[in-house]
Amino acid sequence: MARIGRCWMAVFGLTLTTAACGSSDVSVEGTDVTPITRAESPDNEFTPVELEATVDNLVAELNKSSLEPMQMVVLLKELSGFFEPITTGANRAMGELEVTGNVLGPTDQSDDPTTSQDLQNQQLKQAVADGAAGIGVSPFDAANAAAIDEAVANGVHVVTLDTDLAASKRSLFIGTINRTAGATAANTLLAALPEPPGTVMIHGNVGPEWVDGYDRTQGAVEVLANAGYTPLVTQAIFFGDNEAFDVDWMKSQIETANPPVTGFLGLFNISYRCVLAADAAGIPDVPIVAYDFDPKTVDYMRQGRILATHTQRQYYEGYLVPYILYGIKTIGLDATKQILAPLVDEQNRVNIGIDVVPADKIDAYNAFLDTIGSIQ
Repeated sequence: MARIGRCWMAVFGLTLTTAACGSSDVSVEGTDVTPITRAESPDNEFTPVELEATVDNLVAELNKSSLEPMQMVVLLKELSGFFEPITTGANRAMGELEVTGNVLGPTDQSDDPTTSQDLQNQQLKQAVADGAAGIGVSPFDAANAAAIDEAVANGVHVVTLDTDLAASKRSLFIGTINRTAGATAANTLLAALPEPPGTVMIHGNVGPEWVDGYDRTQGAVEVLANAGYTPLVTQAIFFGDNEAFDVDWMKSQIETANPPVTGFLGLFNISYRCVLAADAAGIPDVPIVAYDFDPKTVDYMRQGRILATHTQRQYYEGYLVPYILYGIKTIGLDATKQILAPLVDEQNRVNIGIDVVPADKIDAYNAFLDTIGSIQ
């Protein structure tokens, strides 16, 4: 049976409608099967070679099987900002697979988290009702677990991305493994630090309530402590007009640190504030390593103030989801996991990894992002 022609769109606003392909998109018994063909991988130093090879292996196995039509949907917290490259990747993968699929999400997150959770639960129910055989979802929190479990109970394959709900009945999580990511960032900083003893200020997350932020922070803490340094975690403050307060608080901690602060590690998109805190405390030459690709972070990298940053592979996060959903439906979960094994841990999490971008590689990294159509 030939595969169904593709039909997708990015849905803006709070729509719950699943797009339908026209009547010309029909499968015909006895026709030749069109094999799955991926876009050529970019030849760049930042291309994730193992990840690309793993997808190629999955495609090779899928092409040996009976390729069938499939309907799927990817539900995101929002379609702009951080999630824009995820949308690009998911749409491209659905096009290569020639499946019927949508990427759904609001253009902006609601200020009321309950509204966002309720919307996503409605989207999950609607996707099941509209006949989706696979759903990728970036859940808000445990409030979305019951809707995921209900979809699975109705025979729909569900994977999570960006944020995991391990207690739900999702099959796999696709995204950054935050403890590993924090450890990677800490190891990048280690290469620039003077010999211990010394305090390393971590602009991170102190409370376990935000699991992803806490795990990333603890991964960094463990590496630095094992290397003989004293980690000092200061809470990154995201909401409101708080930059001055955030910097002043870091400054006060720097001034009382014992042993003295010999390095900074920022773990979120506001990492550039480590530069402001170092200046405020009168230690501008202390090495600083950051996270994410905020324009202010990039500016400080070009000035030589931030040595390197670490970016999440949002494009690949979105790109993997349709391929994994199609694999689960076509060759089964176990066979799909076996192919993904180089990337999968014991908690059924597919680790997409992170990119380490030194300050002298900004232009090269931007060129790589251009080749995959990913704006960060």
